[in-house]
Amino acid sequence: MSRISQTFEYLHKIHERALIPYVTAGDPDLEMTKRLVREMVRRGGDIIEIGVPFSDPLADGPIIQRASQRALQRGTTLRKILQTVSELRHEVDVPLVLMTYYNLVFRYGEEAFVADALDAGVDGIIVPDLPPEEGQSLLELTTDTPLDMIFLAAPTSTSARLALISEASRGFVYYVSRLGTTGVRDQLADDLRLMLEQLRAATSKPIAVGFGVSTPEHVGLVADLADGVVVASAILKLMEDLEDRTDRLEHVGDFVAALKAATRVPPAELRLPAS
Repeated sequence: MSRISQTFEYLHKIHERALIPYVTAGDPDLEMTKRLVREMVRRGGDIIEIGVPFSDPLADGPIIQRASQRALQRGTTLRKILQTVSELRHEVDVPLVLMTYYNLVFRYGEEAFVADALDAGVDGIIVPDLPPEEGQSLLELTTDTPLDMIFLAAPTSTSARLALISEASRGFVYYVSRLGTTGVRDQLADDLRLMLEQLRAATSKPIAVGFGVSTPEHVGLVADLADGVVVASAILKLMEDLEDRTDRLEHVGDFVAALKAATRVPPAELRLPAS
């Protein structure tokens, strides 16, 4: 069983959902990335998603795009990020998941990338522009390894496609809660419950929800429906707004702690009936 699967299994036993905070590697530099990951773990992050900056991030909204551009301007590369993960692996024991685009994996070389990711201690890979039909070689390279390939399901996914995505995914299935790119949102999608019910019918694997989850209130709503919650742009926006503050890590840590508190779901028998 992979580290990601073990994490979901443990959290289920203690009636919690996985909080998956996101950081763009190299923004503003890789040393700060390590400090940020350590703080996120200390304040309740169960799985950390580490974004690999890319010049054409088609799934990402303006906040993550700006973070990626800053990281690229500082010379951040996939190879340097893997080295950073290797250093973090000796300091934190939570799953570390890379979110990258396929162009970077292709240029690195699939076999070399998988081998180096395994050596570094990466636990999962999300490639938003790689559908399961095109990901067979990566799936084969990661089979029987502790490296989980995680695919995305969307509101437009048909029942047949949900089944395909669920079959291909390991660790968890990532549900994109709304159409469009990532970003801070005021409200969650109106059809989120219905779509997650359809996805739940297609898989027994854990489901994590991302894209637009921005507040502890959002996390609480999602935690009642899914197994994990991804928060990205809201964290990066906070880092951006506090750029000149020496205490910004503390503020980010406070935010992560508030998000984590919202993932603690009481046992069904202890919940109050709806009024």
